[in-house]
Formats: sequence, structure tokens, C-alpha cells
Amino acid sequence: MNVTSLRQPRLSVLMLTLLLAGCAVGPDYQTPQPNTPARYNDLASAEGSRPQPAAPNPQWWQSFNDPQLDSLISRAISDNISLQQAVLRIAGAREQLSQARGGLFPSLNGAASFNRQQLGAKGLLQANGAYDLVDQQAPQARGALDSLTQPVSLYQGSFDASWELDLWGKVRRQVEMANAQQQQSIESRNDALVSVEAEVARAYLQLRGAQAVSSTLQSQIDVAQQTVELTQSQQRNGLAPELDVENSRAQLSSLRAQLPQYQAQARQAMNGLAVLLGKPPGMLDGELQAPRALPVLPDAVAVGIPSTLVRRRPDVRQAEATLHAQTANIGVNVAQLFPSLSLTGQLGVRNTDASYLDNWSSHFYSYGPSLSIPIFEGGRLVSSVKLARAQQANAALAYRQTVLTALQDVENALVSYRTDQQQVTQLDETVESLQRSFDLASDSYGKGISTFLDVLDAQRQLAQAKQQAARARVQSNLDLVALYKALGGGWEPYQQVTLPSFDVFGPAKAAQ
Repeated sequence: MNVTSLRQPRLSVLMLTLLLAGCAVGPDYQTPQPNTPARYNDLASAEGSRPQPAAPNPQWWQSFNDPQLDSLISRAISDNISLQQAVLRIAGAREQLSQARGGLFPSLNGAASFNRQQLGAKGLLQANGAYDLVDQQAPQARGALDSLTQPVSLYQGSFDASWELDLWGKVRRQVEMANAQQQQSIESRNDALVSVEAEVARAYLQLRGAQAVSSTLQSQIDVAQQTVELTQSQQRNGLAPELDVENSRAQLSSLRAQLPQYQAQARQAMNGLAVLLGKPPGMLDGELQAPRALPVLPDAVAVGIPSTLVRRRPDVRQAEATLHAQTANIGVNVAQLFPSLSLTGQLGVRNTDASYLDNWSSHFYSYGPSLSIPIFEGGRLVSSVKLARAQQANAALAYRQTVLTALQDVENALVSYRTDQQQVTQLDETVESLQRSFDLASDSYGKGISTFLDVLDAQRQLAQAKQQAARARVQSNLDLVALYKALGGGWEPYQQVTLPSFDVFGPAKAAQ
């Protein structure tokens, strides 16, 4: 007999197994290439801070040149509770990936048992006349027969192994899907990081803005107080009626009534910053309550180009990871339509006497392949594939929609940033004109040329214009924060995340 002819079938089976192990059913993931414009539509800007198509600075908050803002954002990145929750979700996704990878390897289990058994053999022997036969032919064997019917102790120890061959790539697709889901968690954390950075900057600018408007309002209150004193002096000298004094007092009271709302805004902003940094409200009051000037806008703002936005925005990256996971899930469900081949084996020892368990004659074993072929599942498996394909198509549309929303966010932020700066310029010119009008009206009233109503009207218009200009400056700063958030930057320097480790057998501990 030719030995080579015997080996060829075995080699053919081995080669076929290796080839099958290398394939994976279902579609392979293709990175989407969204159609984006070459540039943003609204890069035009009035005089002031101008957007430019340069690469954005990942640490965009540094463009405000405010060390206190830099410190607040740095502490929020390390202490914010929402970010800590996002990190824990990454840790959970990492363990799910480890579980999926475990399906590529065999499983081995050990078992040990002790059983005390009474089989009821004596009754069976009596019922079939075995005892009568022994009494007639071999009475001396009755004792041996009795010993066989006594309860027995069975000692057993064994190892069981099983391995399902990944012929159709089901496990590999599960690993691919788990890896994409882990990327989803990472991008979710990055998106939360961008939001926290933007919220800290927004709350800080609202604080400084409220303080700036309060300062502007306080200066108008001081001017109104001087006007009251002037009318009182005029009234005492018989140069002005009592009506002018009361009107000036009413103007002063009206300005003072507006001050508490900005003081409340400042207090609320400080409370918000404390919570963003993982602290109780009021813990940052000593650090923040001293007024500081509103940061000046940078001369230029780098916004990049639309084609790089889809790689920078965490929500777009998360939508892409979702699409990847759903694509891999199709392969998982398609693989369930094909037969599954498993290798199983068992090796152990058993005996009625524990002292004989180390004797090789007490061993037992079994091994062999098992094949499972799906024949009828009532349409469940086919429906699972169709469902997976529908979910993948939905994820593809969600990705496209996320890209469009990202482009819209940036364009809207550019429009707001440009128009609000134009508003600041116009309001500054208005303030200059109204300041001259108020000075002229006050001088004329002091000389008895004009009425006090002219002074009050000019003062009221000037106060309103100054407050509007101050609020417009705050809004321009907030628009810049919204633009940076829409651009999606701020997570790149913090990609290295230290994941927590957990004691398998220890008690659960709440995060501090």
C-alpha cells in the first residue's frame, strides 16, 4: 500500500480546514468617503477676529490668553464626573472586547465529584431469580452476590475541553464588532471632553461678561447719582423744579434695579463652574468672585477645511464606529446560517476507591468532532440577517446625517461670529455718539439752555447702548466658543486614558 496515498486525504482535509478558517462571511467594512465642500461658505468677516482655513489649535481655549481659564479647563478634564463616567464606559467596552476574543480559543474546565449510590440491583436480581439460581447451584457465591448489591461510593475527576472552529469567521466578526464598539465608547468620551471644555469656557465667559456688564451698569449708576446731586443743587438754588429731582431719582432707581440680574448671572456661573470641576456649588467663589476683564478676541481664528472636520469631530467618528460595528454584525448573523464544527474531549479518572484514582487503569477518555447544521429555525436566522442589514443601512444614513449636521454647526457658528462682531462695531459707534449727546445735554442743562428731559433721555439711551455693547462683546466670545465646539477640537492632546482596574473577587466600590 502506498503511504503517500493514505496521507493525501488527510492533507486535503487539513488544507480545507485552514482555508475555511481564513475566510469570514459578510461584507468587509469600507471607510466612508463623505462628499464635503472645499471650503466653508462664511469665512468673510468684518474688521476684528477673522476665521482662516488653517489647522485649528487642539487647545483652542489658549487663544483667549487667560491663565485662569486654562487652569479651570485643566482641572475639569481631570475631575469632571461626566468624563469619569465616560472612561468607565470605555473600560466596560474593553472587557467586552476581551470576552469576544476569548471565543477564538478552546475552553478547558476541570471537575471533581463524589457520589454515594444505591442502584437497587438486589431487587432486580431477586425479581429475575438470580438468588434462587445461586442457592441451587453455588450457595457459596451468595456472599459475593450480596456485596455487589451494596451501596457504592464513586470518586471522579476529569478535564473537559471544547473548541468551536471559527470556519465562517463568526467569532472574528464578533471581535471586529466589539473593537468598533470600543471605539464608539472612546469617541463618546472624546465628545464629552469637547463638551466639558466648551461648557467651562462658556460658564467662565458668562461670569466675566456678567461682571463686565455689572461694571458698565455701575458706572452709569454713578453718573445717574451725579445727575441727582446736580438737580438737587439746581432745585435748592431755585433753578430747577422738584419734578427734575424726582425724575433723576427715578432714573437712578431704574438703573439700580437692573444690577441684581447680572449679579445673579455671575453667581450662577460660579456655581456651574464648580459643578463642572466636580465640586459643590460655592467652592470656587473665593477664586472667581474678584472681577476680571472679559478676554479679548484673537486676531485670527483657525477653522480648517470641511474635509478634515469629519476626522476631527468626535460625534462623526462615533457614527463611523457605529457603522463599522453594524457592518461586522452582518457577518455574525450570516455565519449562523452555516454549519458549526466543534472539537470536544474529556479525560479523567473514576473509581469506587479513592486510593486507586492515581492508578492509570482508572482513567477514561472521549474525544471527537461534532457537527451542527441548521435545518429549520422558522425563518429566525434569515430574519436576523435582514435585520442586521437594515441596521447597517440605518447606521450609514445616520453617519451621513451626522456629517451634514457637523457642517451646518460650523457654518451657523461662523455666521453668528461674524454678525455679532459687526454688531459690536455698530454699538461702539452708537455709544460714542450717545456719549457726546449726553455730554452736550448735560452742559446745556447746566447753563439753563435745555430742559432736564433732554438730559434724562440722553442718559437713558447711553446706558442702554453701553449695556448692549457689553452684552454683544460677551456674545461674540460665546460665539467663538460655539465655533470651536462645532469644529470638534480639544480631545486630541488627551487621547491617552488610564482605565481603572477592578478586583475580581473584591467588593464593588463607588467612584470617589
